[in-house]
Amino acid sequence: MSAPDLADWVGRSRVTRDTIDADQLAKIAATLDCPAAGLDEAAGLPPGWHWAYFPDITPLSGIGRDGHQALGEFLPPITLPRRMWASGNLTIGQPLGIGETVDKTSTILSVEEKQGRTGKLVFVRVGHEFAGDRGGNMSEQHQIVYREAPVPNAAPPEPMLPPDEPDNSIALTASPVQLFRYSAITFNSHRIHYDVDFCRDEEGYDGLIIHGPLTATLLMDLACRQAPDKRLKTFTFRALSPLTHIHKFSLHVRKTADDAFSVWACNHRGELAMTADAVMR
Repeated sequence: MSAPDLADWVGRSRVTRDTIDADQLAKIAATLDCPAAGLDEAAGLPPGWHWAYFPDITPLSGIGRDGHQALGEFLPPITLPRRMWASGNLTIGQPLGIGETVDKTSTILSVEEKQGRTGKLVFVRVGHEFAGDRGGNMSEQHQIVYREAPVPNAAPPEPMLPPDEPDNSIALTASPVQLFRYSAITFNSHRIHYDVDFCRDEEGYDGLIIHGPLTATLLMDLACRQAPDKRLKTFTFRALSPLTHIHKFSLHVRKTADDAFSVWACNHRGELAMTADAVMR
């Protein structure tokens, strides 16, 4: 696809509606091993849990080779075979309430082609505005990167090391069952999260890929635990390298100001996988 054709997608928008129902909330809680009975309904939907609502419900006839929705509907028809979340930011005005009906307006903000170390890249930035019938409101932008197929025996990228010494750290593992459940509750059929043969043979990874939104949600939770009497105001994250289910990974947090925290995720070698900044109020 030429750049002018891709540029035609900029400005396209759609509205989806969902209700923040308790049944889905219980499924998210179970997937994260967080007892739903312990949730504070008055505080609204926990940060990051909105990614389990507003799914793209695509029939099997509209699915691409990687299990995702075929491109050319809402997202532009980019021919590069690999895609992942590259970065995002979230601003919470008022948390979405349990039982609240919410309209999500999504808009393609930009489509940008670049040349990277491993070949051609295309970045698509999408904005989302959430407006609930009880006053819940959030805004979000996320950037998707499309990449060329992996080159056999290519040198791995130079690893990035953690930015600082953390105040607190936790070590985790993600089982295939948890990744399957997260894919199910987010209606995400991307094969990199449940088809290990596809991951290894087609994508060049050594195991199932842990969802970017799942890692970001865990980082939000870690930041919020440092200030339990406050609520998350903004969260900005950047994905740097994939995490897979066959290795342990770790989450880290460091306070940077009165209401601000730096959080990051590392792989089993201590290399950065995701960085983020959280601001409370």
